[in-house]
This record gives sequence, C-alpha cells and structure tokens, in this order.
Amino acid sequence: MAEETFEKMALTPMDEYPFHATPYPMSYVPNSDPAWDDGYYFLAYDVESGVSVWTGMRVAPNSNIIGGYVNSNIRGVQRALRLSRIWRDDFAVAIGPLRYEFVEPLKAIRLVCEANESGLAFDILWQGIAPCHLAMHHRAVRAGRFTTDQSRYHQTGRCTGWLEIAGQRFELPEESPWGGSRDRSWGIYESRPPLGVAPGWLPPAEAAEIARALRFSCFVEAEELSAYFHFHEGPDGQRMVLNDAFGVPFEGSIHHGWDERLELKSYDHRLNWRPGTRSVTDGVVTLRDADGGTWTLALDCPHPPHVLGQIGYHVGAWHDGGTIHTWHGRSPAMEWDEYDFSSQPCEHRFPGNGETKTVFGVEHFANVTLTAPDGRVRSGRSQFEVFLNGRYAPYGFGAQDSHGGLTGRGIA
Repeated sequence: MAEETFEKMALTPMDEYPFHATPYPMSYVPNSDPAWDDGYYFLAYDVESGVSVWTGMRVAPNSNIIGGYVNSNIRGVQRALRLSRIWRDDFAVAIGPLRYEFVEPLKAIRLVCEANESGLAFDILWQGIAPCHLAMHHRAVRAGRFTTDQSRYHQTGRCTGWLEIAGQRFELPEESPWGGSRDRSWGIYESRPPLGVAPGWLPPAEAAEIARALRFSCFVEAEELSAYFHFHEGPDGQRMVLNDAFGVPFEGSIHHGWDERLELKSYDHRLNWRPGTRSVTDGVVTLRDADGGTWTLALDCPHPPHVLGQIGYHVGAWHDGGTIHTWHGRSPAMEWDEYDFSSQPCEHRFPGNGETKTVFGVEHFANVTLTAPDGRVRSGRSQFEVFLNGRYAPYGFGAQDSHGGLTGRGIA
C-alpha cells in the first residue's frame, strides 16, 4: 500500500493549552470556506477633541493570510495603514509594526504600532470596564448552506497611553482615559469578495423573506455605569429573528462595574439624520430592563462620523484590488493613504477599483446623558454603529443600488 501523503499541519503557541475544539492543531479550521475568519477590532476615542484610532486584525486561515489595519480620525480627516502577511509562517498576533499583547485576557490588551512610513504610531493599554457581552450565535442559511455561522462578543473599555498621527502627539492620560470599544468574532461571517464563488455561476439566490434593513450597535460609558446593546429590524421596522449575518432582534445589558448586571429586554428609538446621508446627528434610545425600569439614552454627535471602506475589508481599499483576506505580493505588505471626510456626504475614489462613490460615516462618537428609572441623570460618552440597507420605512429611507459588501455601510 502506498504511503499516504498530506501537508502537515503546523503547531501554534495556543496548542500548548488544553483548549482544542477539534482533534487537530489550531492552525487548522474545520471548514474550507474562504469566508471563515477570526479576529478583532479595538477603538480608542475622545469625543471632546474629535480624535480616535481604530485598529484590527483578522486571520483568514483558508487563504493563509493575517491582515490588519490602523485607521486614525481627526474630526473627519482619516489616515489608514493596511498590513498583511502570510499567517502560517508566524502565529504571533503581529504584522510588521503592529502587534497586540494580551496582558489579561478578556480584560486588558496592549496595542502597539511602532513608528513606520504612515506616520501612525501608538502604545495604548485597552482595559475593559465590564465583562464581555457574548452575543447570541449568528447563523444564516441560503440555499441549504450556512452563509453565516459565527460567534461574537463586545466590550466597553477605557484607554491610556499615547498616539501619534503625522507627527502630532496625543496623550491618553490615566486621570482622564479615552473611551474604548471592541468587537471579537470568529467563524463564517458573510461572503468575502473577491474570494469565494462568483454568484453568476450559482443558481439565483432566493431573497430573504424579510431582509435586515437596520443595524444599531451601541457601547456606552456613563460615570460608574456601562452598557452594550444592539438591535436589528426589517424594512418596515419588523422586530424578529432574521435570516441574516446578525439576526437577533435585540439584546444587551447595563453593568455597574464587573459584578452587577441588569439585562435589557426591549427598546424604542427616535433618531435624527444628517442631510444626504444615513448617519445620525442626535437622537434618543429608550431601553427597558428586566425589572420593568425605563432608561433614556440621549445621544449627541459633535463630529463627522467615521467612514468605512479604507481599512481593507472591502474590494477597492487595497490598491491592488484585494482585501484584508488576500495575498498582496509580498509578506509583509504595507500601504497607507489619507482622506478628508470632514464634510459629509462627499465623493471618494476607491483606489483598488477606480470607482468613485458618495460616502458618509456610519461609526459615530457621541456625548450622552443616561437617565435611570429613578430619575438620576448621568453624563458620558458612546460609540455606536448604524448600518441602513435599502428601504427603511420608519424614517422614510428608500431602496438603494447594490454596492456589494459596502451597501448599508456608508454609500449614498
């Protein structure tokens, strides 16, 4: 009998620990879909100055790539550094000058970007102020295949350290730390063009009976309280489980430190919109807790919201036409650019495909007041995300042309 030959799976540092979910090294994932990925984003922001920095990494094991980004924002002027390398050569959570160090898992992470040609650099300690919120498992099915099968958690935090953007230094002091949010997810999220099967070679996909129109995802810090919640609705405001990458109608909680948690059960919203966009200027979200109490969250956004599309998830951001999941001809690969989104909506040319689109921000920074059921009013800050896909009748938004993965993520 001929000897069986196969590519040997590599050991990773995590293989030292007794946490395996399959009988294989952790360099293997039990799914060959190129949409399977694993990673994070972290955000540090200061509402008063209008300065923020996002950073993230994702491992795409089925294309053998780890990709990442740093994206700064000074009141609408955004500078983006995109990075990529082969993953199985080195299992460190690092790409070129960017690395993450897990000081205390689920609580404290050090984010470091060494000086580099982009002019972006930082050394930030991101610290949670409440436990991570593990969301309901995300699953969606199309034509008998899981197009989403993913776990995700969220956490509100505070950030200290320093940040440099093009020679300008910003301190994140211990006595007045910046706000922080983060998101961690793994599994199959949704299609990852240009990887995957071209839709034209598949039978026509049946449209979802009720498609998701609205996603609202919100992190709040208000004095000694913090909160995370998200909700999703159909085109007519339907609140039900959707066959979608997010799916859950509503979930969330309010925390007093690490030990006291109050579950949220329902919500309402009254939002105001920036003309010519689907981004928010201000509004009120009403939350009802498990004890029957009503919380009122008033949001006010003093700066232009953060525009997506530059960090590399979508076709057009990387200059070669690829994405955070694809090979860019060298390892590591790095490129950067800067755009002025201080006046929105605005025209933006995506360098990777030459397309010019009218864009606006979907990631918002807000001052907040949180009124508790007992009438006490707390002041604070929030970062929240709004995706509006196509028609959404409650606020009078009509249908949209398709913009691929960016539909609903800031394309007019």
